[in-house]
Amino acid sequence: MIRWREALRADVPAIVALLRDDALGQARESTDIAEYTAAFDAMSYEYGNALIVGEADGRVVATYQLTFITGLSLRASRRAQVESVRVAAKVRSEGVGSALMRDAEMRATHAGCTLIQLTSDKTREDAQRFYERAGYAPSHIGFKKRLDQS
Repeated sequence: MIRWREALRADVPAIVALLRDDALGQARESTDIAEYTAAFDAMSYEYGNALIVGEADGRVVATYQLTFITGLSLRASRRAQVESVRVAAKVRSEGVGSALMRDAEMRATHAGCTLIQLTSDKTREDAQRFYERAGYAPSHIGFKKRLDQS
């Protein structure tokens, strides 16, 4: 049984381990926990930004970030943005991902959102199939641009 809750600062190392738990994550995530802890601290002060973990037997086995966005488009709809969805490799194919998305949708509905959206890296074909099975439509093309921080 998975218990979904807001992440605690003490969960950051387990969350980073989930983020690094595949080839893509290993290539883009750092092993420096301090930078992730600083980001967690900043997130905790941001309204409408939550980091959620799924816990089983006292261990973090899944995580996602949920951000609420109020806007004018789509008749002033409030939407939820889901990011950094990860499920530990050892519990994949056990329904944890489906439970994660149900939890995100419930939280979004409770927050007054009428739309939930996410992006998935083009290389994550299994994830894309999972999202489509969960009722998400690949309706848009996403664009990203790295900004120089120097």
